[in-house]
Amino acid sequence: MDAEPEKSAPTRANPAALTVADAARLLAKAGGEPVTEAMIRADITDGAPTNADGTVNLLHYAAWLARKSSEDAGG
Repeated sequence: MDAEPEKSAPTRANPAALTVADAARLLAKAGGEPVTEAMIRADITDGAPTNADGTVNLLHYAAWLARKSSEDAGG
């Protein structure tokens, strides 16, 4: 009888350190609206926070987006 190859557990994304590509995929999937790498990179250029290694912390990014949205609305 042949042994089944071991299946490795799927890796879990760390929401405190996502690549821009992973952040875009996760946000698009969760939000139901298009989110692209280009959109996130534009936000980073506009001042969105990143970790020292260039990854994105979703909590910090969400807080930045909320603050920016509030400022844009005149709040």
